Amino acid sequence: MNRIIFFAVAILSVSLFSCKDDDDDNNESESIITTDVVKTDNGAYSLGNAVYGPLQTLSSSFSFLLESHTETTISFEGAETAGGPEASRLETTPGNSYANKLFDRLYQSIGSSNIAIQKLDSSRVDIEGGLSQGAKDLVIARVKFTRALSYLYLVQIYGEVPLKLTPADASKNERVAIDQIYEQIVKDLEEAEKDLPAFDQIRSNPNKGAANGLLARAYLTWGQKPLSQAEVEGIKTSKTDPVHSVDAAKLQKAVEYADKVINSGNFSLEPDFNSNFGVVAENRSVEHIYTIHHDGDNKGDAQGNHQTHCPFTERFNLLIDNHIGPADVTLVNRFDDNDQRKLLSIVEHLYNGDEPNPANTPKFNKYDYVFPVTSPRYGKFIHRRDYAANIEVAPGSAAAQPNDINRIELRYAEVLLYKAEALFFLGKAGEALPIVNQLRERAFGGHYEHYALSTLTEEDLYKEWDLELSFEQKHWQNLVRWKKLISTVQTVKDFEYYKEAYKDEEAVKATAAAKGFTNTEDKSAPNWVNAPFFAKIYKHLHAKDDHISGKFYRFPIPVASGIDKGVKPQNPGY
Repeated sequence: MNRIIFFAVAILSVSLFSCKDDDDDNNESESIITTDVVKTDNGAYSLGNAVYGPLQTLSSSFSFLLESHTETTISFEGAETAGGPEASRLETTPGNSYANKLFDRLYQSIGSSNIAIQKLDSSRVDIEGGLSQGAKDLVIARVKFTRALSYLYLVQIYGEVPLKLTPADASKNERVAIDQIYEQIVKDLEEAEKDLPAFDQIRSNPNKGAANGLLARAYLTWGQKPLSQAEVEGIKTSKTDPVHSVDAAKLQKAVEYADKVINSGNFSLEPDFNSNFGVVAENRSVEHIYTIHHDGDNKGDAQGNHQTHCPFTERFNLLIDNHIGPADVTLVNRFDDNDQRKLLSIVEHLYNGDEPNPANTPKFNKYDYVFPVTSPRYGKFIHRRDYAANIEVAPGSAAAQPNDINRIELRYAEVLLYKAEALFFLGKAGEALPIVNQLRERAFGGHYEHYALSTLTEEDLYKEWDLELSFEQKHWQNLVRWKKLISTVQTVKDFEYYKEAYKDEEAVKATAAAKGFTNTEDKSAPNWVNAPFFAKIYKHLHAKDDHISGKFYRFPIPVASGIDKGVKPQNPGY
């Protein structure tokens, strides 16, 4: 077993790009940041760790900023003035905590990447037991992959941003053209792909499939002509989406890179959609291409994966606001009852495995996430002991809502949708159709013959994205890419909780009474009406409709605690 393969196995107990056991070189990992060269393989892997840490802190932040800026999601984390609720109401400011966190941490990762590349480039390979060529090439490839991923998020979220490619660029604040950023993303990923392994069982290690998948993502986005600063300036107050147009050559590249993933044979759809999620899927799912590694809070990584508990914060305490969740009960209806994706995507009820109840089937207490007490929950990251029976694990267990589970950055179904979308906008809907039907066949199983599409429309494509990737932190990017953000957010006017029947607490109580519920003030009563909760949802939905405009095609350049980062000009409308 060579040293590189050994590293891939050993990483299970530590984090991405982890060095081997400290016994191999006790001092290198401590001194690597202050020395100019890397002397051992262990030192190279240690240097790679610094690139990864900042990304570990963002697994829930993407949801609070991106998902909340769409029609599907609201956030009640903290006071109404906190970063999550502010984004949920589309009242985002340059001081928004999540906009700041994403910007800062992505650039922290880029800064560490630049240091790693410079030091490894200047380090001599020692065939007598020091730094090996294989380790040097592999770590540089992983670091370039991670730098490209960071820039892909930055250019999508903020538009033109500073391009920093060496440690000497750390103080650069000039924003560069979007095309220049995408050119660098492509360059990094193509160079990384050459030295990455075709496959790695540890999915938080980048592989060729991950690099080609990100190249498909980059070209798909770039190929639908992202708005420039000047174009956003022109629509910043508009209540109408800009015109969608494409660059055919770039979309063809998206198809080519997606095909490299598909034709590799290293990844495929899980026969059971639900097998993608939960502890059992980690480093086992044939569908996972790349994940962000997590050891959990206070267990060695920068931060546990809070994506697991933020959509299910209070678990079976229905009376306290969730940190983040579905914006309306009608979102349940987007899923057909025969669609197996519904079970995990949006939860209306759940059994508590720690509360036996012989009167129920299954024999546990059942909790309903419905009016008049609460609303549905996003379910993909709720840890269940039994998915088919919808039973959550015992709350007393340390595994009840583990945050040491990896965040899924890229899975095979998404790559299929990259290809289908690119083909569709190239005027090849007939070639895209069987790809979308692959996903529908898995989703509907024995009912598929009734749900197979005979033609593929634009709305079919959009809907398949929504159903397959629900709450996987892709929806805002999709709407921006399709130039559908404004019109889609405006659909909140059709939601149940947008109605005047929920405008304040008295209206909610009256609505509940009309539905046959008793307006008792006793919170322990089964028919208690949680009027403040639904009045708050109403407020957020109306704020989304009132505030949505063209400026939301990007987020503000952050100003942390009033400190100007020096990046000029500010994005339009902020």
